Amino acid sequence: MMELGRIVDFLENKVILITGGTGFLAKIFVEKILRVQPNVKKLYLLIRAPDATAALKRFNTEAVAKDLFKVLKEKHGANLQKFLAEKVTPVAGDITLEDLGLQDPSLKAEMLRDIDVVVNIAATTNFDERYDVALALNTYGAKYVLNFAKKCVNLKLLLHVSTAYVSGEKPGLMRETPYHLGESLNGTSGLDIDEERKIVEDKLKEVNSDKYANDNSIKIAMKNLGMQRSNHYGWPNTYVFTKALGEMLIGHLKGDMPVVIIRPTIVTSTYKEPFPGWVEGIRTIDSLALGYGKGKLTCFLGDPEAVYDVVPADMVVNAMITSIAAHANQTSSETIYHVGSSVSNPVQFTTLQRCAYLYFTEHPWIGKDGKAVIVGDVKVLNSMASFHRYIALRYLLPLQVLQFVNFISCQAFAGTYKNLKRKITFVLRLVDLYKPYLFTKSFYDDINTEKLRRAVREMGDEENIFYFDPRAINWADYFQKIHIPGVRHREFK
Repeated sequence: MMELGRIVDFLENKVILITGGTGFLAKIFVEKILRVQPNVKKLYLLIRAPDATAALKRFNTEAVAKDLFKVLKEKHGANLQKFLAEKVTPVAGDITLEDLGLQDPSLKAEMLRDIDVVVNIAATTNFDERYDVALALNTYGAKYVLNFAKKCVNLKLLLHVSTAYVSGEKPGLMRETPYHLGESLNGTSGLDIDEERKIVEDKLKEVNSDKYANDNSIKIAMKNLGMQRSNHYGWPNTYVFTKALGEMLIGHLKGDMPVVIIRPTIVTSTYKEPFPGWVEGIRTIDSLALGYGKGKLTCFLGDPEAVYDVVPADMVVNAMITSIAAHANQTSSETIYHVGSSVSNPVQFTTLQRCAYLYFTEHPWIGKDGKAVIVGDVKVLNSMASFHRYIALRYLLPLQVLQFVNFISCQAFAGTYKNLKRKITFVLRLVDLYKPYLFTKSFYDDINTEKLRRAVREMGDEENIFYFDPRAINWADYFQKIHIPGVRHREFK
């Protein structure tokens, strides 16, 4: 049974290793801990860099220099650098290597002696990543982090961040249960992770032996192989497939180590802390909202009734921190938490649409020509077939006509043609990548997460610090006043 003492007290004097140290969630995690528990002993941030100096530089430019750290800057003023130097040690390393690629033996010895908690956030989240890259990071990376955690003599817990979408496109209620080695989503047998690695190596050899091979053709071959292998076993894309394989390896190899797996849904900008609307990198639904605001998107594919499972980043981080405090030292436990909103406070596609319309009507995007982009109602097509029909009639036909007119009028309409072609390519690529999420009929059961929320509620005052209850969110307000403005602000940065 989970025993939850005060979370802030748990963090005091702890040493935590965080992989993917300059990623979106990792930075929010680090900032939160430094802000609520300045007496944490040390945060080691594993950062891809050739050496410690370069790792520190990346931490300073990609984390500390961001708005995200402005509340800490206000709190510490001129002493911020001194505080960070005491508390944060950026470490050059790479999760795709044994011992995380650590070069300095004395630093490694100190880490193995002192680390209390390992938090694995490093991953590649591109849906259509190269298979060799995704397998190395998301699958074998998880194994190398686990192996390193096993060597930490004081280890109390390994927290691994996965994704709710490891369950693929199965409709219905997805449970917080583990995937076992060799299990596939479509019942196809023979899934073997080492065999997958061999398939990658063989394919690379084959592609490289072609005398016409170049970086681009190799990249395309690797991306195609990833999608092919994922689909073969029933997963929609390389990202979720390799994340599922990573979970399998952790479950299989963890021994009696306490492990928590956090599976967030679509992570959006911060709801409250350190301030509302902080986001980085254009994420899934944001490309849709921005495409619409810029006038690139006049039709979109999606089921208006579908529930989009989104969760603000600060809530994900609060759930992570709470789960660490709840499960530290629980020998041989493995607990999985879905962190999302589809069960406790579902948001429909129509809400998203409406918010984007209201926001961009009030605050129009200014095009390159200095004119405001007028947004209209987006035509929503609720099936792949109707989408392709619409695109063919609305765009591909005019495109062919334009191409012909262009040809006979010596490229007089070249600009228009290019523009239209760009719009179509944009929409087609988006739809292709996000298809599994656009017609989703999956709901992510969060019974474990609800137990965790209850435990925090019973603590009283800590519920306001480590909040992660999506029921507190008014989605229309959040999208219109926090998220879309945050994404837009980010675009201007």
